[in-house]
Amino acid sequence: MSAEPRLAAVAEPEPAPQAAPGTDQAVKETLEDYTLRFAPRSYRRWTPMVVATTALGGIAYMADFSIGAGIGLAHGTGNALLAIGVAAVVIFVTGFPLAYYGARYNIDLDLITRGSGFGYFGSVLTSVIFASFTFIFFALEGSIMAQGLKLGLGLPLWLGYLVSTLMVIPLVIYGMTALSKLQVWTTPIWLLLMVGPLGYLVATDPGTVDRFLAYAGTDGDGGIDTASVLLGAGVCLSLIAQIGEQIDYLRFMPPKTEANKRSWWTAVVMAGPGWVVLGALKQAIGVFLAVYIIAEVGASAAPEPIQQFKGAFDAMMPSWLVVPLAVVLVVISQIKINVTNAYSGSLAWTNSFTRVTRRYPGRMVFVLVNLGFALALMEADMFSFLNSILGFYSNCAIAWVVTVATDIGINKYVLKLSPHAPEFRRGMLYAVNPVGVVAFVAASGLSIAMYFHGLGDTLQPYSPVAAAVIAFVLTPLMAVVTQGRYYLRRTDDGIAEPLLDEDGNPSAVAYACHVCRQQFERPDVAACPTHDAVVCSLCLSTDKVGDHVLPATV
Repeated sequence: MSAEPRLAAVAEPEPAPQAAPGTDQAVKETLEDYTLRFAPRSYRRWTPMVVATTALGGIAYMADFSIGAGIGLAHGTGNALLAIGVAAVVIFVTGFPLAYYGARYNIDLDLITRGSGFGYFGSVLTSVIFASFTFIFFALEGSIMAQGLKLGLGLPLWLGYLVSTLMVIPLVIYGMTALSKLQVWTTPIWLLLMVGPLGYLVATDPGTVDRFLAYAGTDGDGGIDTASVLLGAGVCLSLIAQIGEQIDYLRFMPPKTEANKRSWWTAVVMAGPGWVVLGALKQAIGVFLAVYIIAEVGASAAPEPIQQFKGAFDAMMPSWLVVPLAVVLVVISQIKINVTNAYSGSLAWTNSFTRVTRRYPGRMVFVLVNLGFALALMEADMFSFLNSILGFYSNCAIAWVVTVATDIGINKYVLKLSPHAPEFRRGMLYAVNPVGVVAFVAASGLSIAMYFHGLGDTLQPYSPVAAAVIAFVLTPLMAVVTQGRYYLRRTDDGIAEPLLDEDGNPSAVAYACHVCRQQFERPDVAACPTHDAVVCSLCLSTDKVGDHVLPATV
């Protein structure tokens, strides 16, 4: 085989007749928020704390209060708190390596997944899982907002669902630039409205704490029960895929240097796996408020966050102010999280569609697709069977996240069978890597069978445990069996410039893509086998005939 040229930075791109129709428009749109791409250093001008605040703003959702309330009402406070704690530990441990890779190498979770055991097309499976996560939780938050609009303005639920869906569209058009501003200025207001009533109830009525701790639930006697804890943890673990939304922001972290390493690590841990600390607190608060509402109003209203906060506000302020403030809290929360759900979901759908069809339809198309799915779920009254949906979904989400986290933590750093630096470009990866795909399919398939009582009633509560354990065991086992040969289709992308700089950050050296004629930084390009030039990752993805895709060498 003849030696391939190794290229330096290209100043003037060479015209390419093979350019896919619509490439120019696709490139222009993706340059606002780097949809499907590596996020270049020239775009990442936010400080670590601004990125962290923006990322944490996306977890202002009210679903945690409903999830905590549902678990607490069914299994009692003791089992609910243990379930929340168990899930939080699993989410933190698995989220850490994913958050680090997203922030360090400036790529989203799908791009991480491609090079961490799944392959170029294999990760389409997990993109669909993640997209499903975003519209399920969009629907949940939209349902909560519709409940607030019904209480405050008298809107029928069907109209509230529509309003909560349509109002998000203008806010997700502009990507990270607009979202960072929205999340930063709304966070203090949200924190004040959420924490204030809780502090007031505890300070003025200590008996609320005693009732909270003693609540036995409807399905038990108040004692600790392993099955109840695991069932509750399974519902909480449906949120494990939230790390994907955190990474959609963390990929815009600045380079890690000696000067900023303390703030960089603080931001990554706080806004990456650390999101679950606030999430777990919100779930526990949901149990507390549900028990309070049962004593004051009745059990029927207890799972609804709007009723929880209406009851809490009612104890501390004039009645004329109660409903408006409760509605404001719900609306702010819904906007903060659902712009993230719509944004992240559109990225996941677009990513999958572009790889499968080799055509980029525009991210806004999939914003509307994602919102359409969410609206259908809302109109189907998903809130009434919330725990069943989340319990089923958690099996797929756990299998995916644990597989990728294990590949990073074990296969890359311990076994050294998985390439250390993540790879996501077409031509560099095999279409499917059996390491991640087999581990994911086996873990999710078996755990779903357990969830639906396929292996008996006794094992049913253990389905989330099975998903995590099977993924954790099979991922390194498959890497050993295959000796890591299906990770990279080739080890050389034909460019002389190193991929990483002297600090281990992605290189900022710019190259001109000869197809779309735009400048891109080193990690986002590869040499073109048919031209003495380079081609960017999106143009590689949309290359229908494969003219620009490097041949396999391994």
